[in-house]
Amino acid sequence: MTGPPMIDGAFARWLASRAGQALLDLRTEMGFADAGALKSAGDKVSHDLIRTELAKWRPGDAVLSEEDEGSRLAWAAEVNTGAVSRLTADRVWIIDPLDGTREFSEEGRSDWAVHVALWARSAPSPHGLVAGAVGLPAQHRVLGTDYPPAYPPMTVEAATAGERKIRLAASRSRPPVFLTDLAEDVGAHLVPMGSAGAKIAAVVTGEVDAYIHAGGQYEWDSAAPVAVATATGLHASRIDGSALRYNEADPRLPDLLVCRKDLATRLLAALQRHSG
Repeated sequence: MTGPPMIDGAFARWLASRAGQALLDLRTEMGFADAGALKSAGDKVSHDLIRTELAKWRPGDAVLSEEDEGSRLAWAAEVNTGAVSRLTADRVWIIDPLDGTREFSEEGRSDWAVHVALWARSAPSPHGLVAGAVGLPAQHRVLGTDYPPAYPPMTVEAATAGERKIRLAASRSRPPVFLTDLAEDVGAHLVPMGSAGAKIAAVVTGEVDAYIHAGGQYEWDSAAPVAVATATGLHASRIDGSALRYNEADPRLPDLLVCRKDLATRLLAALQRHSG
């Protein structure tokens, strides 16, 4: 094949796969003796590859990448949007070249990811995401909107006992302070994992039932995983139940809930009790 697939969902998958293989090769080449150097090199290698391919194959589209200079700036409403092309663009790629640098730098860990998502102004959904892929390179898989996974099956506990024992994906290092109390309230247990992409991917595949985050994130942390999750038929929202929105002037998107639809009402009610 001389070039990537031209359909956006397949292109996102191709990009995530290419970047993921580059990151696996880098791990092999550098080893794990210097975690800081490996993290920095991983961010750069993946960012440069994705940026180069987008410039070549999607030159008319804007890009928001975690590794772009000034990517975290919150632009005021009165800003000259000519200086921030993504705010007036019809199509914007939202990229996290390496989600979970800590896990990437630890030998044997596979809970890190590559995020590639496409936002479109013409999208019918509030979040505006029309394509996306989450590469899980160390797990040798890519989840994408071009072939979204089947809706995750019920747990064995739910199927046999008639009630669900909820499994909540939780941050290894920065879980929301209220999450333990919420888990006790709804009769859930916490499953520690690394990157946001790996945690949402685990909801998509049915390894866990929900992921709640309230510790501060940016659009690139969740855009691609949310695109895949909603294409799969899962619930995705802010923790107050409002819609997730992308390509905003302020790229901060500090909280979210991704879960099975049959758990959304229950978990949102628990969040009202515990997250305030």
